[in-house]
Amino acid sequence: MAVLQRAQMCFTGTAAGTVRHRTGPTWVTLFVLYSGWLCLLTKAQMKIPPETVQKWASSLSEQLNAVASKYSGAALLQKKLKDVEPIIRIEDVDGTTLVQEFSDEIEKMLGSKMKSVKRLADTAEDADLYHEFNATLEFDYFNSMLINTMDEEGNYIELGGEFPLEENEHFNKLSVNTLMSDIQVPTNVYNKDPDILNGVYMSEALNDVFINNFQKDPTLTWQYFGSSTGFFRLYPGIKWTPDSNGVVAFDCRNRNWYIQAATSPKDIIIVVDVSGSMKGLKLTIAKHTINTILDTLGENDFVNIIAYTDYVRYVEPCFKGTLVQADLDNREHFKLLVEELQVKGEGKVKKAMKESFRVLNEATANGQGSLCNQAIMLITDGAMEDFQSVFEEFNWPDKKVRVFTYLIGRDMTFAENVKWIACNNKGYYTHINTLADVQENVMEYLHVLSRPMVINHDHDIIWTEAYMDSVVRTDDVLAFQ
Repeated sequence: MAVLQRAQMCFTGTAAGTVRHRTGPTWVTLFVLYSGWLCLLTKAQMKIPPETVQKWASSLSEQLNAVASKYSGAALLQKKLKDVEPIIRIEDVDGTTLVQEFSDEIEKMLGSKMKSVKRLADTAEDADLYHEFNATLEFDYFNSMLINTMDEEGNYIELGGEFPLEENEHFNKLSVNTLMSDIQVPTNVYNKDPDILNGVYMSEALNDVFINNFQKDPTLTWQYFGSSTGFFRLYPGIKWTPDSNGVVAFDCRNRNWYIQAATSPKDIIIVVDVSGSMKGLKLTIAKHTINTILDTLGENDFVNIIAYTDYVRYVEPCFKGTLVQADLDNREHFKLLVEELQVKGEGKVKKAMKESFRVLNEATANGQGSLCNQAIMLITDGAMEDFQSVFEEFNWPDKKVRVFTYLIGRDMTFAENVKWIACNNKGYYTHINTLADVQENVMEYLHVLSRPMVINHDHDIIWTEAYMDSVVRTDDVLAFQ
């Protein structure tokens, strides 16, 4: 089985420049031009006169102008500029030279970040190559939630040894250890699981690279290593504080930087069984599964959700027959609609699969969607009917669309059917008994989609959108979200 590890870093920087001033009057103008023709028709064919619409437009324009003048600070900026106008030095600037200088500086800055992450990736691959898995490995590492914690007898607890921390201006005045990284493990992952211990032991080699990167490029701040097994190595090391319930919900595998680096852009159709047999806890688990899948998607991905019984319906009728960008607004909108799902009738998966393949095929033919990976996520408690003909018609022999199946509930009567669907369409089958099983089982599809990248030894550096955790700080609590 191919194992994928991903490294990530973020940085801060400062820039300085000369203010160039244009001679002549100085002013800041913000204006809104609104014009249009609005005609509202009723069943009686009545319409609003153009003069009325013009009055609305003028009124709206005046209000927007008033708000802009009040909150933009334009008047204050004009005054400030007049105050400094006598002392401003006017320079002739060669625009082409200026742009070239900016370009060179940005290229140099980004190039240094790429070299840093490349060193991390090379070191991680070498360490994994020469590490031999040991199922009985015993290794005492620094767990970020347990460090500097003592028992009643004054001894450091297991995985919580002495870990010096000092306040550092460069890291937002947080208490950190710039000589060592430490490990964060989500509450739902056993911190001494053999996979965790072997991964942590193997990735110890990154400590020296973290330090070396920081010395070569002082603009670097946090450097991350996210593992497919769930642990998160963070440099510089910090004390991680759980929430009020003692739970650490942070899982690096759910973060956009991890997902975007681990997989290519993708089109996803989520197909959920809402027949009568899915009532109660099964439906609750199915909804949580859908939401967890949505959380693994980013702005480079496209998605839609289909619910089926003996007929097919889209959870959002406005998105019928298409794919929509999986941005935050659409994902949250889908989550609200998923909560309203109710069960009834008999499940007919064949119709739902046909509709899913039709949408994906049309997206490809029309040059829409991600134009990359395509997958169907089937969430059900069983598949009884003859469904093989659907795959023969739409997906075989090329199998361009992967099908991932999630069997919900304890009943294993139709497990072989659900497993067959996944295994014969280059997907992955998982069985979800409880809500606690959802997170780990959903993440498996990411590993499958990343396999071609690992097999092909792709080493492309992925630039994700800006990533910033929110930090909540009080006198004695520091929490990362």
